[in-house]
Amino acid sequence: MLLQSLPSRICLMQELFRPNLRPKRVASISHGRQSKQFCIARPRIPPCAHGDANAVSRVFVVSDLHTDYPENMTWVRSLSTVRYRKDILLVAGDVAETHNDFALTMSLLKDRFQYVFYVPGNHDLWCRREEDDRLDSVKKLNVLLESCKGLGVQTTPMVIDGLGIIPLFSWYHESFDKEKDIIGIRIPSLEMTCKDFHACKWPGELDTGDDSLALYFDAMNDQCCNTIREIKKSCSQIITFSHFLPRQDLCPEKRMLFYPNLPKIIGSEYLETRIRSIHGTGGSASACHVFGHTHFPWDAVLDGVRYLQAPLAYPRERKRRMNGGEDWLPFCIYSDGKFADRISPCYWSDYYLVNPRMPNVTTLAPWVARFYGQTP
Repeated sequence: MLLQSLPSRICLMQELFRPNLRPKRVASISHGRQSKQFCIARPRIPPCAHGDANAVSRVFVVSDLHTDYPENMTWVRSLSTVRYRKDILLVAGDVAETHNDFALTMSLLKDRFQYVFYVPGNHDLWCRREEDDRLDSVKKLNVLLESCKGLGVQTTPMVIDGLGIIPLFSWYHESFDKEKDIIGIRIPSLEMTCKDFHACKWPGELDTGDDSLALYFDAMNDQCCNTIREIKKSCSQIITFSHFLPRQDLCPEKRMLFYPNLPKIIGSEYLETRIRSIHGTGGSASACHVFGHTHFPWDAVLDGVRYLQAPLAYPRERKRRMNGGEDWLPFCIYSDGKFADRISPCYWSDYYLVNPRMPNVTTLAPWVARFYGQTP
């Protein structure tokens, strides 16, 4: 997701607050007439253990490739054409803004991995740079799915060597946000901040102002209900994946965010309901869900399901290691019949391992307070 009125995507590049960390002045952030610089230098996430290259099934995950950026397309091209030949890659949305870049990216990935799975993200459905002015975002979605079919990219559930893999379509809705709003500061509107409101084009029955988009995308999953039912019966290990967040506690609290209204444009409660219908209300040791969108590396177990995000993100974010760098990607989540160890260090999910979530506290974090001109 690109947020246009807050330069450098600062609302998605939040800094981890720890008592022993202090902001460094390494990057400029403009806000109104003021220019402020806040950044915490983060360590890189080390490369993951790839497991045995001769294993029957290895599953790698990545999200938010954004190959409209030449540096990101170069990263895709740099992936080995030998190392992953027997492997599976799950791409959790936001591949590219244009159909041409999307098709090229997915073709390159399919040349490197035996299986590639994909779910759409919001950037994938932007229409502003497409040559056909008649194309709306629903039509573009169908074009992308047809392209995937032609390339041999999977967009429906499948069992590979006993492992169930289930892509889940989703879209965000504002009512997903159940936590207390921040008041007393001037926060730009969603329409001003989120480019989706201008770059996506929806037919008349679908509206960004209600739950209709979230319901529309969730209903797409019903087309595979019989296959999902069979996977649940036959597979003891299942990985589901989506672009958007299924739970608000997979995002930092509002007081920690430079754009406190971010939770209104990131997730779907219908998605969590869908996930629990697959993994069970209590989850299991073999239940895993992969997501993307916010560009926060995340790895946490909540109510028995492991939730994980492994974003490539934007070049400037990688330079500042906001996403942990790029050497650890794609992340190997599954090898030799078992799931990998946690991503570490993983910033925000590490923070919430030892700190309780306090959504009713609306006092801004010090770095956010300074950004809005308040004295912490």
